[in-house]
Amino acid sequence: MEHVDVANGGMGPRTPGGSRTDDLDHLLQCLPAAVLYELRQLDSLDSLLEVVLDLGRLPEARFAGREVDLGNAQITHEDIQFVVDRVSPFGGDNRAGIERTLHRISGIRNRSGQLVGLTCRVGRAITGTIRVVEDLVKSGQNILLVGRPGVGKTTMLREVARVLADSEHRRVVVVDTSNEIAGDGDVPHPAIGRARRMQVVTPSRQHAVMIEAVENHMPEVIIIDEMGTEEDARAARTIAERGVQLVATAHGNTLENLLINPTLSDLVGGVQSVTLSDEEAKRRRTQKAILERKAPPTFDVMVEIQNWDRVAVHEEVAKAVDRILRGQTVTPEVRWVDDAGRVKAVRQRRISGTTPAWEREPLAGSAAIPNGNPPLEVEPWTRSAGPSLGSPLSVLRVYPFGVSRDRLLQTASESSVAIALADDVSEADLVLTTKTHYRKGVGVLESAEAQGKPVFVLRRNTVAQLRTFLAKMGAEGGGSDESVELEEAVQEAEEGIDMVLNGELPVVHLNPQSSHVRRIQHRIAERAQLRSHSTGREPRRWVSISGV
Repeated sequence: MEHVDVANGGMGPRTPGGSRTDDLDHLLQCLPAAVLYELRQLDSLDSLLEVVLDLGRLPEARFAGREVDLGNAQITHEDIQFVVDRVSPFGGDNRAGIERTLHRISGIRNRSGQLVGLTCRVGRAITGTIRVVEDLVKSGQNILLVGRPGVGKTTMLREVARVLADSEHRRVVVVDTSNEIAGDGDVPHPAIGRARRMQVVTPSRQHAVMIEAVENHMPEVIIIDEMGTEEDARAARTIAERGVQLVATAHGNTLENLLINPTLSDLVGGVQSVTLSDEEAKRRRTQKAILERKAPPTFDVMVEIQNWDRVAVHEEVAKAVDRILRGQTVTPEVRWVDDAGRVKAVRQRRISGTTPAWEREPLAGSAAIPNGNPPLEVEPWTRSAGPSLGSPLSVLRVYPFGVSRDRLLQTASESSVAIALADDVSEADLVLTTKTHYRKGVGVLESAEAQGKPVFVLRRNTVAQLRTFLAKMGAEGGGSDESVELEEAVQEAEEGIDMVLNGELPVVHLNPQSSHVRRIQHRIAERAQLRSHSTGREPRRWVSISGV
């Protein structure tokens, strides 16, 4: 059971039940005889990605994960002209094709405009590639697909066009700038089904053809590949405001990438700088100059294609953008198809307050994806490397004050300790701050102590200090040597005693320790004639030291 990529002809796993059409012979017949002979000697031509012909170099066949030289003869001008004579004329984007196929021939020119290199990429039509997002596609929402080159964006667009036109019976128009979606020639490739195709004379005219499609052909859906200019972004917003569903691809790997792209950020709402009043800045606990979303996003949903059969979905782009601009962590929903053909999903997101940091919940309406697709199943989330973050019940609600929120979350992820960042002291299990901030006696910390919230004090706001704190919070103790742990615990107790005796802190909460280490810390406090008591539950039980 295989899955095939394929935005641009790549190979990979294919959704179960899918089929593939590549018309490979049409491309092979356009290659010079010596190159074709060498190719025929190779196995696995079904996984061929592209053939590269560069003047004065050996021809090269590229497969997923490997490259193969074809023979010992270097490419000549005659070889390049042989291919040029058998494909369509090159357009303004230096691309050509072969009529009624999805193959793409891209040219490299010298300073005088003469072709000195060709990339002959295999185009394949794959069905079944959108099952993992088919419910979103059929919902009528505007969807933006992003991902690295060759990961499958164009292939997914092609399948979207076919499904919406044939299965959903919607009026679909494909704006095909490079003829990569529907192939070369006047007759579109059958891979787009009954969808109509509008070709673009030159890439700079793409935005104009997008508007023309809406004004002249009454589409219900418009599909666009490779949006890359401000004019494209403005045209997309105009189309969306007219109630036409948009499905498009754009350059970028993630939502964050797109947001910092000044050319395309408008697709997800854009960014503007706003100056807050003193009162509002204090209420938000932020600086006066902040970044905010400029407008509603053009696209409701963003799909980050991670690999051939796995995507990450931001179902509410507006909310995701707002979180990013506030410095909060955004973790999208990840979907994939397992080996049995079942669509699975897990919602990964950071929740403030009483909800666990990584909430695991079924999707809305998750009994089944519409139109008979398999039910969505929720799997526990684990990091790509390292141990699981553990049970949601073990998540600590932390209110950081004077401590970098992003740095804390990143360090927690690396340390496999699950935490949630509380937006208010009252919702937190503990407060984490630095010695500098605590000495200032800020009202937030006084409020925390008045509510009986433990306040943990770091020497400095550094990753090393955060890592030590989180390791002690975790049940595994960070994997340190026992003697080193004891030495650090004794030193910490002595420093805490000094802070209480010097009047710097009325109460010092030490890091969680085992019962044996806590007994030693109690004895140290007793020798200094200070009170001490243990708080919390195992394995996160710590010693608090205060004056008599």
